[in-house]
Amino acid sequence: MKRIEIIANKTVEENIHEALSELEVGQYYTKFAIAHGRGKSGTRFGDAVWPEENFILLIYAGEREAELIKRAVGKVKNDFPAEGIKLFELG
Repeated sequence: MKRIEIIANKTVEENIHEALSELEVGQYYTKFAIAHGRGKSGTRFGDAVWPEENFILLIYAGEREAELIKRAVGKVKNDFPAEGIKLFELG
C-alpha cells in the first residue's frame, strides 16, 4: 500500500481530477481544500500579498494504482509546468 500526497495550486485542481478520472484511479481520497505554505514554486497564503492557494489530495493505493496516479499527475505537470504541482509517495 502506498500513500500518495498531491499538493498543487488550486488553479489546476480540476485538471488533476480529470486526469485521475481518465485513468480510473484515485477515486477514494481525502481532500484538504485549502493549504497555505511556501515551496520551491512560490508562496501561497491566500492573502493580499500572496493571493494563491493550494489544495492537498491524500490517496492510499496499491502499487499499480500508484503508478497510474503518478502518470496522471505527471501529465498535468507537463501541461502546466509553472503551477506548482508536487506528488509525494510513501510506503
